[in-house]
Amino acid sequence: MKYSINFFLFLILITSFLLPAHIKGQVLDGEVEELVVTASIIPIAIKESANAITVIDNKYINKTSASDLSNLLRNIPGLAVSRSGVMGSQTQVRIRGSEANHLLVLINGVEANNPAQSDEFNWSAIETFDIERIEVIRGPQSSIYGSDAMSGVINIITKNATEPFSARFFLESGSFDTQNGGLSAGINNGTFDLHMGISSIQTAGDNISKIGTEKDGYDNTNINLKSGLILNNQTSLDITSRQSRGMNEYDEDINFDSLIDDQDKSSDFRSGASSLKINYDPVKSGWSHQISIAHSTNSNTEFTKEIAGTATSSSKRQYRVISSILWGDLFQRLSFLAEIEKENFEQKGVINDYGIYGIYDPNQYRKRNSESLAIEYRSNISDKLIFAASTRFDNNSQFKKAHTSRLEAVYHLNKSLRFRSTLGTAIKNPTFTERFGFYNNFIGNPVLDPEDSISWELGFDKELFGGKTLLSATSFNTELENEIDGNYLDPTTFLYTSINRLGKSKRKGMELTTVTKLNNNLSLNTSYTYTDSIELNMNNIYIDEVRRPRHIASLNFSWQAMSNLHINTNIQYNGSQTDIVYPNIVALKHFTLVNLNLNYSLEDNLDIYLRLDNLLDEDYEEVFSYQTLGFGANLGMRFKF
Repeated sequence: MKYSINFFLFLILITSFLLPAHIKGQVLDGEVEELVVTASIIPIAIKESANAITVIDNKYINKTSASDLSNLLRNIPGLAVSRSGVMGSQTQVRIRGSEANHLLVLINGVEANNPAQSDEFNWSAIETFDIERIEVIRGPQSSIYGSDAMSGVINIITKNATEPFSARFFLESGSFDTQNGGLSAGINNGTFDLHMGISSIQTAGDNISKIGTEKDGYDNTNINLKSGLILNNQTSLDITSRQSRGMNEYDEDINFDSLIDDQDKSSDFRSGASSLKINYDPVKSGWSHQISIAHSTNSNTEFTKEIAGTATSSSKRQYRVISSILWGDLFQRLSFLAEIEKENFEQKGVINDYGIYGIYDPNQYRKRNSESLAIEYRSNISDKLIFAASTRFDNNSQFKKAHTSRLEAVYHLNKSLRFRSTLGTAIKNPTFTERFGFYNNFIGNPVLDPEDSISWELGFDKELFGGKTLLSATSFNTELENEIDGNYLDPTTFLYTSINRLGKSKRKGMELTTVTKLNNNLSLNTSYTYTDSIELNMNNIYIDEVRRPRHIASLNFSWQAMSNLHINTNIQYNGSQTDIVYPNIVALKHFTLVNLNLNYSLEDNLDIYLRLDNLLDEDYEEVFSYQTLGFGANLGMRFKF
C-alpha cells in the first residue's frame, strides 16, 4: 500500500499532543538498571530484551588498554574478525557467519557505514580513546534499522561530561615505531554539558606482503564532541560530532596470482558523523518524543607512488521522528519511528577498456532515497513474561518496497533463570559498489536484487553459585536468499562482477559465554562460538563460506594483584577457515593469540601500563597471503584531573 512519510510525521506529532496527559509512565521505585539504547526504538533494560547483547564498558577498555577497537570485538561471541594485514588495514567484522556489510555500525546512534565502500564500516578510522561503551546486538534488526542491520548492530557511544570540570590525557609508545596519544576535557553545570576529545596514532607498521622489505604504515586522528542542554523540565537538546582523518599504506595482488605483491600504495580517508536531537517528554505523561537530524560523510583516495588513482566519496542524511507512549498495569509501550534517508555516492578514476565487455567510465554520481515507518509494541504480559513485536516498511527509490518484522519473548522462570527467543526477517539492499563500482578488474552489476533472510534464535541466561557466575547460551539459525557474491566473467583476465546466488545460504550455530567473579580480586570471562555458514557453489553443492571459522573462543582473566597493580590476560582462539585462491579454495590454519596488560597506579589519577600483544609471536593469516603483526610491546600512561 502506498503511503506518505510526510503524512505519518504529521499524524505522529498531532496525536502526541492531543492524547490525554493523565496516562502514567513506568516507575521503578528507584531501582537502577543498565539500559541499552540500541536494542529497541527507545532505550530499554537489558533484562527486557530477548536479543543476545554484549556491552563493553570503559572500565574493560582500560583493563586491556586496547587501541584497536576491532581487537576488543574478537572477545564477543558470534563475531569473526578478518584483517588484511597490519594495523590500519582493511578489517571486516562478521556476525554469525554473515557478510561484513550485513552489520550496521552506529556512532552515538548515527549510521557510520560507508556507502562508497560496500556499506562496510572503516574500522581503521576509529580509536578506543574517548569511548564510554560499546553495545553489540546480535541477530537481525531490520525491523528497527532497515537494510544495513541484517545480522546485528554495534553502537559505539562516546563519553559525556558528568563532572563540573574534568580532563585527562594519555601517551603511548611501542613496537613498530608506534606513537599514540590523546587529550579530552569536559564541563557540566547541571543544565549544560560539553565534552571534547582528540586522539592521534601513528605507526610504521610492517610489510603486509611476505616478500620485500617495504613497511606499510598507518596514521589516524579522531576528534569527538558531545554536548547536551536542558531547556526546561520537558525539553532537552543533544549534539554529537565525530571527525576522522588518516592514511594507511597497503600492498595488493597486481598480477592476480593470489599472492600479495610488495607495492608502494596508500589510501587517504576521511569520515564524519554528526547529529542533532531534540527530546520532548511532557510532564506527568506517558509520552516521549524525539526529533533528530543525522549526517555522515566518507571519502577515500587511493595512491600509487603518491600518484592519485580511484577516489570515492559518499554521504548519508537521515531525518527521524520517534514517538513512544507507555500505559497500563502491564507497562505496555507503543513506539513509532518515521524516517527519511538520502544517500549519495561519487566515484572518480581512469576510464577502462574491458574489450568485449565494453569501455567503462568510473566517473559517476549516484543517489538514492528512502522513506520508512517502523512500529514497535512491548508489554509485560505478566510479572514473568515480556513480549515484543516490531515491523518496518521501507519505500526505496531504487528497489521494490520492503517489509521486515520481528517477534521476541522473554520468560523469567525465577530470579536466576530467564529464557529468550526471537524470530525475525531482514533485508540488505545491493550497495553502490556492487551495482556501479569499477575497481581494477571489478565491474558493477546494476540489476542486482536485495538480499533477504529469516532468522530465529533461542537462548537462556542462568546465574550460578549464588550469582557469582552468569552462564548464557544462544542457538541461532538463518536462511538467506538472493545472496550477493562475486562471479568471474572472464577467467583469463580475472574480470568479475556481482551476482545474486541461486538457492539459499544457511547459517546456524551456538554461542556460549560465562562471566565469573571468583572473588573481589579475580574475575574470569569466557566465550565460545560454533558457526556453520554454507552456500551453494556453481555446481549446486553446499560449501563453507570463506573467512568464517567454525570455532572461535576467548578467555579473559582479570587479577587485581595488589591495590595498585592490575593484570589482565586475554587469550583468543580462531579456528581453521577457508579462503579463495581462484579458482581453488584453500584452508587457513587455526591460531591462538595471547595478550597481556599490566596497569600500575602510581597515584589515584596517574596510571602506567604495559601492553604485550601476540605474546607468543604467533605466525598466522586471517586473509590468504596477507602477513599479520608478530609480538609487540607498548608502554603508556594515563592521567586525569
